Amino acid sequence: MIEDLERRYLAAMHKVQSGVAAKMEIDPKDVTPKSLRVGVNSSLLNNGALLHLLIDKGIITHEEFLEVLVDYAEREALMYEQLLSERYHTNIHLG
Repeated sequence: MIEDLERRYLAAMHKVQSGVAAKMEIDPKDVTPKSLRVGVNSSLLNNGALLHLLIDKGIITHEEFLEVLVDYAEREALMYEQLLSERYHTNIHLG
């Protein structure tokens, strides 16, 4: 089960990566290096700290976390597919 969740997460994040790259071409002011780096670093720190706290306290399991993470990644990927489909007036499927 965990391997399947990890595979689905990676597939969804690949789609998100493709969607971000396409959006950068549409509106590059959203993605300055400084704002991206600060956002990435703070998100990673916050996520990691919260995840470890919840797992260490026995509130959630690693598998439960992965299930929700995959769901959110797939929703993010779908959002980019919809954005690009509307922009280019065709059905876009990333990944």
